[in-house]
Amino acid sequence: MNNSMRIEFVQPFVDSAFSVLREVAQAKPQRGPLSLRTGTTFTSQELTSLIGVTGKVEGVVLYGMSLICAQKIVSKMLGMPITEFDEMASSAIAELANMITGNATAGLEANGFVCDITPPSLVHGIGTQITTTVPALIVPIITELGDVEINISLSLANGKD
Repeated sequence: MNNSMRIEFVQPFVDSAFSVLREVAQAKPQRGPLSLRTGTTFTSQELTSLIGVTGKVEGVVLYGMSLICAQKIVSKMLGMPITEFDEMASSAIAELANMITGNATAGLEANGFVCDITPPSLVHGIGTQITTTVPALIVPIITELGDVEINISLSLANGKD
């Protein structure tokens, strides 16, 4: 894997996150300050959805949030209050990550980077170790429902430039 993160891989995720959060959660997202995380990553949020990206661009994207934020987003998505983070809530958060990543990869494809995504996985708990071979750009998305931290760790696949 080519070990360099390219900035043009980031904007489709930011645009997609804003669009999806506005549409399904009626949120008013703002982007927080970017940061870079290298080497081993530890989940910094109570709930992290992980989706792999394969094809011309490959790597992983993590969406982290507090359980309170997740419950508020799911409540908006389902149109009813969610007070317990159950299987239905887990499924809704996985689908949120799937929608953001799917829309973002459509944006990557429009720029000539054809790729696919893997089904989402959910990790519960702060401090779970996740090792990526490419540094992750951390994009905080701040909303009135809580913050969603997107960790984008993508690079060009070998020989696909």
